[in-house]
Amino acid sequence: MTKIVVFGPGPGFKGGIANFNISLAKGFAMLEKTETHIVSWINQYPFFIPREFLDDKSQIDLLEKSGVTVHYTMNYNRFSTWQKTYNKIVEINPDFVVIQTASLSQSPPIGYLIRQIKANTTIRVIADLHFGNRKEYSKTIRMLARYAIGCADAYITHSFRTAFDVKSLFPEINFDLIEGTDSVSDNTNKPILKLYHPIYDMYAPDPNFDVATNKKQLNLRQYVFLFFGFMYKYKGLHNAIAAFAELAKTRDDISLLIVGESSWQSPIRDRKRDRFKRMFSRELRAQFISRREDEKNYRPIEMIDRLGIRDKVTVVNDFIPNDEVHKYFQVSDAIVLFYETASASGVESIAYNFKLPIVATQVGHFPETVKDGITGYLAKSDDISSMAEAMLNIIEQPILSKNVEEASKSMSWENYAESIRKLASSL
Repeated sequence: MTKIVVFGPGPGFKGGIANFNISLAKGFAMLEKTETHIVSWINQYPFFIPREFLDDKSQIDLLEKSGVTVHYTMNYNRFSTWQKTYNKIVEINPDFVVIQTASLSQSPPIGYLIRQIKANTTIRVIADLHFGNRKEYSKTIRMLARYAIGCADAYITHSFRTAFDVKSLFPEINFDLIEGTDSVSDNTNKPILKLYHPIYDMYAPDPNFDVATNKKQLNLRQYVFLFFGFMYKYKGLHNAIAAFAELAKTRDDISLLIVGESSWQSPIRDRKRDRFKRMFSRELRAQFISRREDEKNYRPIEMIDRLGIRDKVTVVNDFIPNDEVHKYFQVSDAIVLFYETASASGVESIAYNFKLPIVATQVGHFPETVKDGITGYLAKSDDISSMAEAMLNIIEQPILSKNVEEASKSMSWENYAESIRKLASSL
C-alpha cells in the first residue's frame, strides 16, 4: 500500500488550484493499492490580502465516493498551525508528499513545511509548480521562491518554460529534465518532471442543456468567445476586449462572454476590517508584487463602454459555482486565453472537456499545448491585430471538435498521478 499526501486547498475553496489539488488526489485514489490524503489550508493567504477565497456557492461534492481523506490544518496567519500541519503529515507517514506551490506569497509556510519534513523524516517531497521565476519579480519574491521550494526532492512543471525558470532560479543545482513517462536517471541530479495540466472532467457537458434558449437569455449572437475565470491582469482580459473590439468593427454576428470574479474586488463583510486590510495591503504589496503585476488600478471592464461594444459583450462579474460552469462553455464557440504570462491554465483544461477550440497568445506553455490550426489558433502576445486575426480564424477556418478531443485523450488525472508515483519511487 502506497500512502500519499497531497498538500493544497481542499473542498470549500475557490479557484483553479483547489480544483487541481482535489482532482489530483482523486487521480491518486484511482491507482491500485494507494491511500490518499489531502492536507489542506484553512486560510491560504496573509491577513492583509482583501479577498474572499472560500466557495460558499457550489453544491457538488467533488470528493464523493473517492475514498480521499481531508485534513484542514494550515492557517497562513497562525504559525502554530504550520507545525500542526507538519505533525499531521508525520502522523499519516506517507511515502511521499506532493505540495501545490501556486502563489509566491505562500512561500513562508510552504518553505517551513518542506524544510521540516526534509530535516526530520525520510518522506519524499515533490513540489508541483504553478508559477515561474519571471524576471519582473522583485528580489524579495525570488528569495521567497528559493526558500519555498529549494529543499524539495523533485519538481513538476506543466511547461518547458517553467522548467527553464526553475533552473534559472537555482543556477547552483544540477537538474535532470524528464518528460512524461521517461525514466529518471540514477544519479545525484535533482529531477524536474515536465508533465501537462490534466483535463478537468469535474465539469461535464449537460446533454439536456438548451443552448439556443440560454444564448438568448445571455444576449449572445451567433459566434461566442468566452473569457472565463478570475480576472487577474496576467490573464489578459484587457487583450481579449481590445482584440474583440477590433473584430467587432467588421462583424455583427459575434459576442464576447466575460464570466468570473474580479481580482480587484472582494465582498464587503466587515467594512472596518476590510478598510484596514486594503490600507495594510497598499503598504506591503510593493514587497510582494512588481509594478507591472500590480492590479490595484486594473479595470478592464471599463474598456467595454470606452470601445463602444457594450451591445456585443455580456459580463457575468461573479464567482461561478461548480454546478453552473457548464452552461457558459456550452453556449461558447471558443475560449480566449490572451495571457501576458502563463505556466498552465485550468480554463484551457476545462475547454478540452467541452471540446472547445482555444485562441491563445504565444506565451508560457501555450505553444506546446495549442496546436495552431488543429486545436486552436495562436497570436503574438503584444499584438492586438494578431489576436483579432486568431479570433477571426475560429469563424472562417473552424476547428473540428474531434481534433480537440483527440489531443486531450492522454491528459488524464490517472496518467498524471501514475507519472508522479513513478517519479517518487525513483527518488
